[in-house]
Amino acid sequence: PDGGVRGAAGMSVLGRVWRGEVPLPDLVWTWLLFGGLAVNISTSLGFLALVSAGEVWWALFVGYGLSLPYNLMVGVGCWRAAARNPAAQLPIALTRALLVGFLLALSAT
Repeated sequence: PDGGVRGAAGMSVLGRVWRGEVPLPDLVWTWLLFGGLAVNISTSLGFLALVSAGEVWWALFVGYGLSLPYNLMVGVGCWRAAARNPAAQLPIALTRALLVGFLLALSAT
């Protein structure tokens, strides 16, 4: 009973994301786009609520201390997953450029 965090082979899904072992389309669409938006919107809302309540240090922790590790994990995973397919260099370069831009935008909010 690990809450579904481990796959059939006993590997941690988060570990597989970090190592880039999840297929790149799944990483980009599920983890980066949808997961990143969910994490970053919720932490931004928490940040705003805590700042409004005068809890600046907690706001910084929620706004950045929770979202940046997620963004870093998914970003590294996408980078590594892209490197696993050397036959498609143009899509990899484009994916990496979009990844860096997207992560910078998410991390700045």
